[in-house]
Amino acid sequence: MNDTPWTAQRLAEELLEAADTATSRTSVEAEWPELDLATAYRAQDAALDLRLARGEKLIGIKLGVTSRAKQKQVNIDTPNVAWLTDAMRLPAGEPVVVEEYIHPRAEPEIAFLLGRDLAGPGIGPETAMAAVDAVYAAVEIIDSRFAGYKFTVTDVTADNASSGRFVMGSVPASPFGLDLALEAVLVESGGEVIDSATGAAVYGNPAEALAFAANLLGERGHTLKAGWLVLTGGMTDAVPLTPGMSVSAQFSNLGSVTVRAQ
Repeated sequence: MNDTPWTAQRLAEELLEAADTATSRTSVEAEWPELDLATAYRAQDAALDLRLARGEKLIGIKLGVTSRAKQKQVNIDTPNVAWLTDAMRLPAGEPVVVEEYIHPRAEPEIAFLLGRDLAGPGIGPETAMAAVDAVYAAVEIIDSRFAGYKFTVTDVTADNASSGRFVMGSVPASPFGLDLALEAVLVESGGEVIDSATGAAVYGNPAEALAFAANLLGERGHTLKAGWLVLTGGMTDAVPLTPGMSVSAQFSNLGSVTVRAQ
């Protein structure tokens, strides 16, 4: 048993080690009832510092739990925001090696490439979209460090919103004239459609999710930077990955992204 008192730094170190070793654990909040959301975000920031110290580069952010259905499923009533580094980006065509994760799952997302800085609070969706240079299809590989994906809002926030890896589509689309709430996706595996959704599943509209992220980060003293990627949140239920399977996300205007597990 670790008798070291809980701190944001200890939490960051333990969750990062769990990610590095693909080792699950039980709820931190159950052991540390005083853990609150502000402390969870400090732990997330501390884990980012550890990643940067070992050579990773900050390249953007991701949102988690943006769909109402997912919020109800995990008993969380608001999205969270987390960091993306270059080590999390999986090149297109490179397989997801299942044994490197605890319980990887794939979910389709709409992603933004920012063309200029975006600083909250006080940002609305129109202002947020004015900072977007291009829209992409993406698939995120999430991987909670908590056994059975059982966690509290503070657990999952400290855990960098269940970050794992992500794959970007290759075709940039202009944000102008694109109705993101109506952008549809079909999720296919084994030649069958297994799920579908539209961008409206993402906080009502991915533009609203981007504004939410800018405002939340602004309250914490952070600015979204030009050149960053933003993953706006899963559009459908996440698909558990097992060796030998592939999952494709076919978007109506953004092209497609396929991930293969081995």
